[in-house]
Amino acid sequence: MQAEALVSVPADELIRRAAALIFDVDGTLAETEELHRQAFNHAFARHGLDWQWDRTVYKDLLRVTGGKERMRAYHGRLDTASPLTDADIAELHRIKTAHYAELIETGCCPLRPGVIELLAAAKARGQRLAIATTTSHGNIDALLSQALGASWAAAFDTIVAGDDVSHKKPAPDVYLETLARLKLGAAACVAIEDSANGLISASRAGIPVLITRSMFFRDEDFSAARCVLDDLSELAANQKFGKQPHAQ
Repeated sequence: MQAEALVSVPADELIRRAAALIFDVDGTLAETEELHRQAFNHAFARHGLDWQWDRTVYKDLLRVTGGKERMRAYHGRLDTASPLTDADIAELHRIKTAHYAELIETGCCPLRPGVIELLAAAKARGQRLAIATTTSHGNIDALLSQALGASWAAAFDTIVAGDDVSHKKPAPDVYLETLARLKLGAAACVAIEDSANGLISASRAGIPVLITRSMFFRDEDFSAARCVLDDLSELAANQKFGKQPHAQ
C-alpha cells in the first residue's frame, strides 16, 4: 500500500475516480493560519503574557498540531517561564478561539481558489464529502458558516475534528475515524491536505493524498503525495460534472 501511495497520478483523474473527498481545513480550505497566529497573540496579551509569535516562530510551532498542544510546546521551550496550569491553557485557548471567530466574521478569509468549484463538481458527480481536521468544531463552523452559509454542514457526510479522536495529526486517528463513519475503504477516498503532518496522517491511514500548497507549508516535503498543486483552481479548471464509477 505504501509503494502505491508514491505513484504520481494526474490530479483530475485522482479526484474523479474517488468515492469520497476528505478535506483538511486550516491552510487547505482557507489560508487561516495567519488569523490563528494573530488570535494567539491577542490571547497572550489579554492574559498578561509577554509572548509574541511572529511568522517565523509560528511556522516552526505549526509542526505541533493542536492549539493547546502548541502553547504547551512553546511554554516548555522557555527556561524562565512562569508555570501554566491546565486551566490557564484552557482559558488562553478560549480567548484565542473567540478572537479567531471575530476575525473570521469580518469576511477577511475567503476560501482558497478552486475550493467552491471542487465542492460543487464533487456533489454533481455524486461523490461524498468529509472533513478530517485537527482544529475544533467551533473553528470549522466559524470559517464555513461565513464562507458557505449557515447550512454548510449539510454538504458533508461527516466532520471529524481534533477533539473527536485520541491523537491528532500526524497520527492517523482522524482519518481512520472518518473512514469508519463513511464506511469506505482507504483506497476509495482522497485526502486533500496542505502540510507534511496532514500527508503523514492520511498516508498512515492508507488514503491517497493530494497536496495544495499553503502559505506556511509551501516548502515541506511532499514527495509521498500522489500529486501536488499550488491551489485547487488548477484542478477545478479540468473538473467534469459527469458521474464517475465509484461515486455512491
